[in-house]
Amino acid sequence: MSFGEITSFVTRNFTVSEGIDLIKPLGLFIIGLAIYVWFIFKFYRLLARREIFKLDIDEKKHYGKFKSFLLRFIYLIRYIVIFPVFLLFWVLILSVILAFLSKNTPIEGILLIAVALVGVIRFMTYYNEDLSRDLAKMMPFALLGVFLVDASYFVTTNSIEKIWQFFDLWKLIVYYLIVIILMEFVLRTLRGIVNSIKNRGKKED
Repeated sequence: MSFGEITSFVTRNFTVSEGIDLIKPLGLFIIGLAIYVWFIFKFYRLLARREIFKLDIDEKKHYGKFKSFLLRFIYLIRYIVIFPVFLLFWVLILSVILAFLSKNTPIEGILLIAVALVGVIRFMTYYNEDLSRDLAKMMPFALLGVFLVDASYFVTTNSIEKIWQFFDLWKLIVYYLIVIILMEFVLRTLRGIVNSIKNRGKKED
C-alpha cells in the first residue's frame, strides 16, 4: 500500500471533529479521576496527622516569655476555632461519600457513621499514625473502586437529596463535634502527661 493510499484511507475514515467527540469523554473522565485522587491524597494525610497545627517553640531559639506565651495562645486558638471547622469539613466530605455509597441508609445513620469514622481516625493518630492514614484513605478509595467497577451503582438523585438533608441536622452535628473535640482534648492532655513523665525520667537518668 502506497503512502497516498494510506493517506486516502485515513482521511476517509478519520476526522478531527469525530476524534474530538469520541475523545472528550475519556479526557473528562481522566481529569475527574485525577482531581479526585489528588484531593484524597493531599487531604487524608492531614486528617490522620497527630499534630495538625505545629507549635513552633524551640528552647534553643531563646524565645522571650511574652512571645512564647503568644505562640502558645495562637496554637490554642487554632484548636478552639479552626479545629472544629476542620472536623466539620471532613464529616461533610465523608457523609457525601457515604451518601453515594449507601442506597437505603437514612441520613441520621450516614451522619453517625461519618462522625464515628472521623473520631476513630483521630483516636488512632495517638496510637499509630500509619493505621490512622490507612483508615482515612479507605472510604474515599472504596468509593472510587465501586464507581470504577459499577458506575450504575450510584443513584445520583437520591444521594443529592440526602446531602441536602444534612442542613436539617445541624444541631445533631454540633453535639457530635463536641464529643470529638472533647475526645481530642483528653487524648492530647494524656499524651502530654505521658511525654512529660518520660522526659522527667530521662533527665533523672
